[in-house]
Amino acid sequence: MTVGGETRLREELSDLKLVQRPRIIQAIAEARAHGDLRENAEYHAAREQQSFCEGRIKEIEAKLSDCEVIDVTRLQNNGKVVFGATVTLADPDQGKTVVYQIVGEDEADVKSGKISYTSPVARAMMGKQEGDEIVVKAPSGDIGYEIDKVEYR
Repeated sequence: MTVGGETRLREELSDLKLVQRPRIIQAIAEARAHGDLRENAEYHAAREQQSFCEGRIKEIEAKLSDCEVIDVTRLQNNGKVVFGATVTLADPDQGKTVVYQIVGEDEADVKSGKISYTSPVARAMMGKQEGDEIVVKAPSGDIGYEIDKVEYR
């Protein structure tokens, strides 16, 4: 995962542990004070939130313990497409360009230009150099691009 991805996960984990968990515990305590728990919708909703929160905490902790954080800004830019690189692709047929950063699966967000390293576009780019042409196998057919620029930012 990238440095930014790790930072976002750590921030989410901190929020879950320091803000959400105490809020949910307080909501459970208030719901218990209302009496019969079997027919108490507030209690059941708070317990469901607690279950989700604890599950997400475990999921994030597992990801952070198993991940390798790649900081591409520390690498020498040799024009090669690697994990974490920001790549400008030119589509010669349509005369337009697109910019993608190759990130981990949890960080992927196509709308903000971040694609997973497992995506067809990223797999076609990996290991290529500036100026190389790539062909992306898409459901609608093959799409050709030229790697215009590779940045490590």
